[in-house]
Amino acid sequence: MDSQALPAKPSLGEVTDIIVAQKRGNCVPVFVELPADLLTPVMAYLRMAKDSKYSFILESVIAGENVGRWSFIGADPFKVLRTGPGQEVEGDPMTALQKELSLYKYVKIPEIPTFTGGAIGYVSFDCVHHFEPKTKPVGFELADPLGIPESIFMFCDTIIVFDHLYQSVKAVSHVFAPSTSNATDIPFIYSTAVSKARRVAKLLLVTIAPNVFQTPQPQILDPPRSAVSNVGEEGYKKFVTKLKEHIVAGDIIQAVPSQRLKKETTLHPFNAYRQLRQVNPSPYMFYLDCGDVQIVGASPETLCKIEHNKVYNHAIAGTVKRGKDAEAEDEALGNQLLNSEKDRAEHIMLVDLARNDVNRVCEPHSVKVDELMKLEKFSHVIHMTSQVSGQLREGKTRFDAFRSIFPAGTVSGAPKIKAIELISELERERRGVYAGAAGRFDFADDEMDVCIAIRTMTFKDGAVYFQAGGGIVFDSDEQEEYTETLNKLQANVKAIEMAEKHHLAIQKSQTRH
Repeated sequence: MDSQALPAKPSLGEVTDIIVAQKRGNCVPVFVELPADLLTPVMAYLRMAKDSKYSFILESVIAGENVGRWSFIGADPFKVLRTGPGQEVEGDPMTALQKELSLYKYVKIPEIPTFTGGAIGYVSFDCVHHFEPKTKPVGFELADPLGIPESIFMFCDTIIVFDHLYQSVKAVSHVFAPSTSNATDIPFIYSTAVSKARRVAKLLLVTIAPNVFQTPQPQILDPPRSAVSNVGEEGYKKFVTKLKEHIVAGDIIQAVPSQRLKKETTLHPFNAYRQLRQVNPSPYMFYLDCGDVQIVGASPETLCKIEHNKVYNHAIAGTVKRGKDAEAEDEALGNQLLNSEKDRAEHIMLVDLARNDVNRVCEPHSVKVDELMKLEKFSHVIHMTSQVSGQLREGKTRFDAFRSIFPAGTVSGAPKIKAIELISELERERRGVYAGAAGRFDFADDEMDVCIAIRTMTFKDGAVYFQAGGGIVFDSDEQEEYTETLNKLQANVKAIEMAEKHHLAIQKSQTRH
């Protein structure tokens, strides 16, 4: 199939009418459609990202078993924004992000009722120091073992959109006519956007099979290295004991300490993602190749989703390991979780905190708990979950909503600011991406979707880092809390081990031949 023959929609006349005659905005998506039956998101990503330093894939599986409607893939961003000490922007990343995206007055079209471009990336947990300066440690500096930017955003205007409901694939670009443009510029801008969409379509239509390893898989370490904790079992239990003392003293109601595992590996990060999407399908699955660092995630939890200025926040608190019997044992364990006084109390606290966070930026009468203490099954665990929503107040933006909700109470504690201060005193390290956020801020100013960066791995300099924590309340048991962090880490650790084993077997087979 010739990509140049693919018809582009909307037409030049329609786009000109939207921008010039109707003056509805200055940014309109244009697309070409491809047959989807022989194309998978992984294959599309490998073809699109082959020669790019920066790229991403965003996918979704709902309730652990139903494929989400949309997958998004992009590469070669037109701009990369890094923030943090020594970066081009220091301080609040939302200020810089808002400034960049304010240039676009996006016009939605019915043919693609979803994300078509914008900023994709992560915001580290440590950015809370800019949103809530009181949380910044006093008298000591947090160690920075990973040394990554506080946030990275890739600005992409040409992406692939998979619609799994209608089995279609669209290569999308944008007609962006800034204020300096006039009507005579539109045909050239339109033609350039269509060419970009067709160029991406051409990459996907090539009949040669992609290199399934993205880049040649380096030799797997043999034997594979073990993961090492930054605090160890005794260190984590001491965190729990100390926080319980603060709860008794009335300083906090609960807090969420964490431990980080580091594992040396030569596994290509995208091969880890491919394994993870099989081992732990989740509502937010993402692979962000940010150049010097790669983020691989399968998060179950929405931090802040905004659709048509309606804000959604998802609270997960209460976790139990899944049973061997998918039906009977799972049901018994789920009921045990629902009837646990400790887990119910912890969960209700965090739902209240989520309501407060949402209420700070939304119309008070619109704030609702849509779902309360619902059980959701994932590959290795069952979670107790709730959802809170509200309509964004006039004068407030999605960036205000993000600041208000970030970080989630489920990864910090309550009261949130005091809990963060106490966690910092115990952990003494920057958390990096863990417990921060990953996802997208659309060109459309009333849309965004970011998850809490849990069940997330960071690859950097020949090592992979995993991190997990748990909510500590008055009657928490040190051993049980430590075990809960291991249960949460299990899917990611298993994905790495399985991928290493697979590629090591290939490696040995090639050596024999």
